[in-house]
Amino acid sequence: MSDEVVAAVADAHRREWARVFATTAHLTRDLDLAEECVQEAYAQALRSWASSGVPDRPGAWLTTAARNQARDVLRRQAVLQRALPRLVADESVPGPEDALDDDRLRLVFTCCHPALSRDAQIAVTLRLVCGLSTAEVARAFLVPESTMAARVTRAKKKITVARIPYRVPSPDQLAERVGAVLEVVHLIFTTGHTAPVGARLVRRDLVDCALGLARMLHLLMPNDAEISALLALMLLIDARTGTRLSATGRLLLLSEQDRTRWDSRLIDEGIGLLTDALRRRPPTRYAVEAAIAAVHAEAPTWRHTDWTEIVGLYDVLLQLWPSPVVELNRAVAVGLRDGPQAGLDALTPLSADPALAGYGYLSAARADFLRQLHQWTQAAEAYEEALILSDNDVERDFLTGRLGEVRLHL
Repeated sequence: MSDEVVAAVADAHRREWARVFATTAHLTRDLDLAEECVQEAYAQALRSWASSGVPDRPGAWLTTAARNQARDVLRRQAVLQRALPRLVADESVPGPEDALDDDRLRLVFTCCHPALSRDAQIAVTLRLVCGLSTAEVARAFLVPESTMAARVTRAKKKITVARIPYRVPSPDQLAERVGAVLEVVHLIFTTGHTAPVGARLVRRDLVDCALGLARMLHLLMPNDAEISALLALMLLIDARTGTRLSATGRLLLLSEQDRTRWDSRLIDEGIGLLTDALRRRPPTRYAVEAAIAAVHAEAPTWRHTDWTEIVGLYDVLLQLWPSPVVELNRAVAVGLRDGPQAGLDALTPLSADPALAGYGYLSAARADFLRQLHQWTQAAEAYEEALILSDNDVERDFLTGRLGEVRLHL
């Protein structure tokens, strides 16, 4: 088997899994059966493409193979009602020209149904929509593979028992349901942007999965301003990914990054989406977060960053989405605007917030302001605390380096 075929199948898995799976699930009304048929289609592609060549439309080839496999199974079972677990049938039958897009949207809303817990929503979205293996999903959320497998199984069973409809919500339900979908997409992105554990700073597979979901939602619901805002936020943040590490793998802070290497294409696309979203409705949480990212993206240098505007945007964000993490980010921005003592003063009351008790970024922010104030003993203690609370190797190496610099002054 040639490397070219393996690469083509891997690329088709990244690009086409959601389409192929969603269309097959629409036929089977059975998530487990659909998953088996799609996996068999990809295995068949490895065998067939080696002799026949990679088709011009890999997604269409895989969809046909998966659906044929599903039809064979259903015929052997004699009647569709014996397929388990069944999904509630959609009330409308899409035409062949829009079946793929409709089915993908149905699948996303099924995976993010409010009857499922947030952990279950994320797990089945990553497994069924993004096509990650159970082991990959487990690693992303720091649980054993057996635990994640059980979680996915329970979620699929809940879809069956609760008879969750395999359909897009009605217009009167769409506004409230899309919020849950966007939260799942955002959580996947943030988990990938800075991996909570492991040797890598970025989990590119999770970032790409989240971006793919957001682009799909935007394509299928182009007039939804909140979707546009979330996609803008992720693009503006992802534009900086290539500059977050030095050539030796050291973490580079925003102040140290080479802005000429930021992805201008992603920045332009993100700002365009944000501008469009702000025109169409009052700002939402994601729009304000995207506006903060846009201020960074448009500043030619770190010195030219408009911290007054950023603090003001955090004030707006706190009204829309009160959160201890937003309070923390605002406090850091205050320190960058008004000096390290002002930042430290703004951080002090947050130390008593139980929601931030195990949040290493609070300790790291305190440590940095204390370092700038030459309060070496307290800075060292804060860096030591941040190290205890961090499980990402790249971040730990950075904190260890800063702790070593501080200890030279003790």
